[in-house]
Amino acid sequence: MAKTRSRRFRAARETIDRETQYPPADAVALLKQTAGAKFDETVELHVRLGVNVRHADEQLRGTLALPNGLGKDVSIAVFAEGDAARAATDAGADHVGAADLAAKVEEGWTDFDVAIATPALMGPVVSKLGRVLGPQGKMPNPKVGTVTDDVAKAVAEAKTGKVEYRTDRQAVIHMAIGKASFSERALLENYAAVIDEIVRAKPAAAKGRYLLSITLTTTMGPGIKVDTGVQREAEILGLAVDEAGGNGAGPAAEETPQAEAVPADEPTAEEPAGQPEAAPGDSE
Repeated sequence: MAKTRSRRFRAARETIDRETQYPPADAVALLKQTAGAKFDETVELHVRLGVNVRHADEQLRGTLALPNGLGKDVSIAVFAEGDAARAATDAGADHVGAADLAAKVEEGWTDFDVAIATPALMGPVVSKLGRVLGPQGKMPNPKVGTVTDDVAKAVAEAKTGKVEYRTDRQAVIHMAIGKASFSERALLENYAAVIDEIVRAKPAAAKGRYLLSITLTTTMGPGIKVDTGVQREAEILGLAVDEAGGNGAGPAAEETPQAEAVPADEPTAEEPAGQPEAAPGDSE
C-alpha cells in the first residue's frame, strides 16, 4: 500500500529536482527552505560508498568532532566507580553508576545518547548489556574511545560534538550533522568535516568509485541529492556565502578533538553484510 505524504511534504518535494546533484551550498540552502515542521528538525546526511562491507578491510568505523556540534544537549551515561565516577560527574556526565546503573539498563532504560565505561567494569558489568545497547549503537567500544580510564576526557569530547560513524550492511553511512535552525554556514562546516573524514578514511582495499551518492534531508523533509564531486573542504565552503550573524549553532568548542578512524568489527552470522543498495532519501 502506497504511503500517503503530507501536503507540506509534497509541496517541499516539488521545489526539488530529484534528478539533479546540487552543489553542497545550494543543497543546504534548499534544505533550509523546505524545513517546515513545527519543531527544530534534525539535518541528516546519508553517504553511500562503493565498498564491499562483507570484507572487514572495507568497512568504515570511526569518530569525528563536528565543528558546530549537533545543536542538542548530549546525555551521557558512565559506568565507573570510585575516582573515575567522581571524575565523570565533575566532567558533566548525566548518569554515573556501576551495577546499579547496569541493572536499570537491563530493565530497558536507555534515556541517554552516549555510554562510556571504564575497562574494569566492561567485563563484569557492562558486557551483559549488549542485547539492550547494541541495537541502539550505544554499547561502549574501545575502538571509538568510549571504553577508557580517562572518562573525564571522553565525557568532554562527547559533550562538545564528537560523533561516531560507521557503514551499515548496505555500505551507507547515516549521520546527523546539526539542526535546521543552524545557519547555512554552520551546516556546511559540519558537512565538510564529515565528507573530509570519510574521504580520508577510504579503505586501501576499496576499488573503483568511492562516493556513490550523497543525500541531505531533514527529519520530515524530502531527500536532496548532493554533488559527489565536491569533496574538498575549501571547495565546499568556498561555495558558501558568509553570514554576518555568525554560525547560528552557538559557540564552537574550545578544543576540537581530531577525527579518528578505526577498523570496523567484522560482520557476524547474525548480521550478514550486503551489497550497496539505493541511497537513502525520498524514494517516491
